[in-house]
Amino acid sequence: MVSRADRSRFAEWLWTVDHYLLAAFGLLLLSGVVFAFAASPPVAERIGVDTLYFVKRQAMFLVPALVIMLAGSLMTPRMVRRAALVVFSVSVVLLVATLFMGFETKGARRWIYIAGVSLQASEFLKPAFVILVAFLLSESGRRREVPGVLFAFVLFAVCAALLIAQPDFGQTMLLGLVWAGLFFLNGISWLIIVALGLVGVIGLFAAYAFLPHVTNRVDRFLDPNSGDTFQVDTAMDSFLAGGWFGRGPGEGTVKQVLPDSHADFIFAVVGEEFGVVVCLIVVSVFAFVVLRGLSHAGRDQDAFCRLATAGLVVLFGLQATINLAVNLHLIPSKGMTLPFISYGGSSLLSSAMTAGAILALTRRRPQPSRSEVVTVSRLSPSSLM
Repeated sequence: MVSRADRSRFAEWLWTVDHYLLAAFGLLLLSGVVFAFAASPPVAERIGVDTLYFVKRQAMFLVPALVIMLAGSLMTPRMVRRAALVVFSVSVVLLVATLFMGFETKGARRWIYIAGVSLQASEFLKPAFVILVAFLLSESGRRREVPGVLFAFVLFAVCAALLIAQPDFGQTMLLGLVWAGLFFLNGISWLIIVALGLVGVIGLFAAYAFLPHVTNRVDRFLDPNSGDTFQVDTAMDSFLAGGWFGRGPGEGTVKQVLPDSHADFIFAVVGEEFGVVVCLIVVSVFAFVVLRGLSHAGRDQDAFCRLATAGLVVLFGLQATINLAVNLHLIPSKGMTLPFISYGGSSLLSSAMTAGAILALTRRRPQPSRSEVVTVSRLSPSSLM
């Protein structure tokens, strides 16, 4: 046991980190490997690689993901901001490079090879984007002369343009929703809220009108007879076949025919082999992370930590919600991973970055007094970075 009198960095971290959030993230991290064992072998056999190919790769990324999460949780809020700036800058460069040097899959150019490893730069962009927008909005509130709101608009415009160019409308929509949520949490007039809502609706209609793959997915959702709905129909059948307690690990059949059973539709495999009870437990863990994170944010007196924590947990929860909703045929099909659960190195590392930042920002620390808040508000933005 570590004594409270111990003043080492590890002891300080151990006594200030949120143990419940840490346990929830750890449970999701380990669940991803367990579910990969259940879902991925048939997919590996279909493409002619080793049966445990995807399991080994998921396990290979497990260690760096754990290191990233724990290292991130050790950071101070200022270090979180600086790390986000570096990650965001690198991600933007990689997104631009992907448009020219990335490889195309299913009509989209979203991945690029770096040192023999395929990376999806948009995954790393998301948590860094949320943290930077939170900083800009908090600075705008502290110092009226800082055009934080304008910079936040520019930041989103740049990210949205790069993502749509791939094209990746789903990630664009996810970033847009979290970005708008940060503005709402920061306190804006209802007029601006309505304006942002109208822009979002116009964007959805424009995507439907001008992006063929979006049109096809929406049409298939509204009218199943208008196109191929094999994956969604198979996913729905898997939940019915699994019942409350599932067929048992390895006994499912949906993974034999579902192309993305190890990635976007891994929740369907969980439903068939482990049952509705385990599915509800997984959903409960995600809900716990979001609610506990928002609870921390609501009590935090620091504007940046409040906004960044809320934005990150909303990002984490919203991405999970979209994946689960697709599996349950509640929204049109979208290639969105389930954080920590779906196969994918970029997704796993990005989820670890998000979790590490949440743990860092929610650590217990002395709350500033009113006089200290006034003093900090007079500092320049550069001194806070």
